[in-house]
Amino acid sequence: MRTIFFIIQKEFRQIFRNKAMLPIIFILPIIQLLILSNAASFEVKNIKLSYIDNDHSSASRELISTFSASAYFNVVQNFSSKKEADRQMQMGKVDVILEIPNHFERNLLNDKKSNLSVSINAIDGAAAGVTNVYISQIINNFNQKIQTKLFQYNDGSFIQPQNIITIPSFWYNETLNYKTLMVPGILVLLVTMLTLFLSSMNIVREKEMGTLEQINVTPIKKYQFIIGKLFPFWVLGLVILTVGLLIAKGIFNIPMLGNIGLIYLFTSVYLLVILGIGLFISNHTETQQQAMFIAWFFTVIFILMSGLFTPIESMPVWAQKVTLFNPIRYFVEVIRMVMLKGASFSDISTPFFIIVLYAFILNGFAVWSYKKTN
Repeated sequence: MRTIFFIIQKEFRQIFRNKAMLPIIFILPIIQLLILSNAASFEVKNIKLSYIDNDHSSASRELISTFSASAYFNVVQNFSSKKEADRQMQMGKVDVILEIPNHFERNLLNDKKSNLSVSINAIDGAAAGVTNVYISQIINNFNQKIQTKLFQYNDGSFIQPQNIITIPSFWYNETLNYKTLMVPGILVLLVTMLTLFLSSMNIVREKEMGTLEQINVTPIKKYQFIIGKLFPFWVLGLVILTVGLLIAKGIFNIPMLGNIGLIYLFTSVYLLVILGIGLFISNHTETQQQAMFIAWFFTVIFILMSGLFTPIESMPVWAQKVTLFNPIRYFVEVIRMVMLKGASFSDISTPFFIIVLYAFILNGFAVWSYKKTN
């Protein structure tokens, strides 16, 4: 135990002696959390909408004013022909084209229905889908409103409009603030990237400096060396988590409904998984550059298939099965459940024990693959 303590002490001294590494460890994660949490948004705003009003009626003007009043749309231009509007969309100056047909208001009065033509730039399919939802909501609200105005009188007698009113109840995120979803996930991303990169380059640095061979011929046992090398990064991971949670609460006002101790418990085991991966990478690389590229390769795959940006339920069935082997998937799921839903240990027990299993397997492989000669 005394030997492990001295190795840990040496590692901490090396970390704090490296002036170039300290900002990467402590300053960059804070900056990244602040920037990414504001930049990684699922909201689609400032949608450039143009229209072609072939009716020029009070109903068509009211519809256009409804879009103008929306916080999501910027009504940029009125076109006289569809051809001209299409050309502007091709040039990227317009995102949505709303075409109001002739006799729009008359058809509403006589037939109680009318058609609208909506063209959406769908190069970005996700943004186009969100835009379509916004448009549908605005048109539905306009439809209810215009029915009340136009159909309340029939043959001189007042008809009470019968509308179905839906009152939504938003659980866990009442304000529909995307940061409530993204900040915990980005915190997982930063903890993972930093600990994986540092641990994967740690032993490789000893190889490049030539000190690993000197350590290998000492009486230090394999497990003592590995624990001593990786323990500081385990501590740093928990420190970054603490700073991230303080920023999430203090700056972004993210709710923390559950027991924070559960997050630390899960993170403690999760970091063992990440450090095991880092150790395995460092055992099979000869330079820090190689270790960094391999770590980045796995990190990109893990992040994209973690449910952080894309819901796992939206992935193909084969991809959903692959995510079962992704440790980041479980961390993202658990931190959101505990912070936003107030989940207890029984709620997160399944991902917790899966991570415990991964920690044993990956660290077992990593320790086995490390070759030490006395």
